[in-house]
Amino acid sequence: MTETVERTKNGAILYDKAIINQISAEHFMAGGWPHAEILTGPLRSGGRGNTMFVGNVPRQFVLRHYMRGGLIGKLIRDSYMFSDEERTRSFMEWRLLDKLASNNMNVPRPAAACYRRRGTFYTADIITVRIPDVVSLSEYIALDDRDEAFWQSLGKAIWEFHEAGVYHADMNAYNIQVDKDGDVWMLDFDKGALRPPGSWQQETLSRLHRSLKKVHRLDPKLYFSAASWEQLLEGYFKASR
Repeated sequence: MTETVERTKNGAILYDKAIINQISAEHFMAGGWPHAEILTGPLRSGGRGNTMFVGNVPRQFVLRHYMRGGLIGKLIRDSYMFSDEERTRSFMEWRLLDKLASNNMNVPRPAAACYRRRGTFYTADIITVRIPDVVSLSEYIALDDRDEAFWQSLGKAIWEFHEAGVYHADMNAYNIQVDKDGDVWMLDFDKGALRPPGSWQQETLSRLHRSLKKVHRLDPKLYFSAASWEQLLEGYFKASR
């Protein structure tokens, strides 16, 4: 077991010694690395500007600061109510990713996570190993008209996550990524969990469908249609039988 927890003056750091053998609070800031690059992308795939690549190739990492979304994010930018260390967003995501990666699922391998308390609130960050040669699904379908085999394989990949009980709280056209071999990866498991089968499976599919229709509205030339979605569903339900 290479999981290690180190106390800091106002929180703690959880990390995998097999990936990062030494870490400090400075590594959760851009200035703590010799190289840092803010993640950007077309069709709003850069997220909220809270994610960056850090470190040098070949072992490069992704550093993400936890930010609130929606209406509450306009009022409270990045603070969360503290109840227990094990319930912090960063520690929960780190441990879920560790479990999934250990079971050879296509997710980023977690390297380190931290939280910092400020009275009854905390802020948090997570560092994962960068997956080489991946682009968001939104980019992948903007580059070319993907065939039926791809959409069916995407549906099958989503079913495999669902079959394993993996709930993704924000499965969209950005958090699904595709590598150079066409393999599907899932990113950003904030608020993710392992759950028994239930209505959440259909809800996450519906969320993805809304996301794909949204990026298509942003760029009508993007290669997505009603037929694409039907092919995805065909791959999903074919895998489930």
